[in-house]
Amino acid sequence: MTTQDIIKPENLVYTKTSIMNDRNMHYCPGCSHGVVHKLIGEVIEEMGIKETVIGVAPVGCAVFAYNYLDIDWQEAAHGRAPAIATSISRLLPENCVFTYQGDGDLAAIGTAETIHACNRGENIVIFFINNAIYGMTGGQMAPTTLEGMKTATCPHGRDVKLNGFPLKISDLLAQLDGTCYVTRQSVHTVPAIRKSKKAIRKAFENAMSKKGTSVVEFVSTCNSGWKMTPHQANMWMEENMFAKYPLGDLKDK
Repeated sequence: MTTQDIIKPENLVYTKTSIMNDRNMHYCPGCSHGVVHKLIGEVIEEMGIKETVIGVAPVGCAVFAYNYLDIDWQEAAHGRAPAIATSISRLLPENCVFTYQGDGDLAAIGTAETIHACNRGENIVIFFINNAIYGMTGGQMAPTTLEGMKTATCPHGRDVKLNGFPLKISDLLAQLDGTCYVTRQSVHTVPAIRKSKKAIRKAFENAMSKKGTSVVEFVSTCNSGWKMTPHQANMWMEENMFAKYPLGDLKDK
């Protein structure tokens, strides 16, 4: 195919991945969830694993992933997705199993399940949406809420003397022997989206190769919870979130 052929209008038409259905998304404008859904769907389709991949959705905004990605899903109680994914992966070792979790789910009520699944090196993928707030239930402080960041339950800003420090959970998981790949990405720009897609594919490949647990964190926005416009939220994330949660690979073995 020549360059002239590539730039023909008929070759520039965007086609949505068949993994995503035609339901209208309920997410707030500017939310990162929709972009991450799209990337996961594209990778599943490109790898040809639609019939063997199983997602586990717990509680929070993340739970609605099953509405938009036409694959097999299992719901889990709040925070228990890694435990459910462990059982599915062990019972169906030929399948590729992943969880899709927010920071309140993964790093708060689900801390124990997350750490122990990763420490055991379960052959699963954990997708982690970190927007530093409980987005679905009213904008409360989460374990990943930044120092000084205002939320519904710390209206004057997170005080480390009272609330402790923000939890860099992916850094902790990278120290465990059972994790083979831990990376922190974002989807706020086109280059970032491309890097995130590569990370998603690598994580799935690791699970299929039985290398252990892969964790892909997405530093994200919650413009409604942050009380900002989508543009303001992206700018605030770049100026504040990335300093505490820098992007890049934390572990790759």
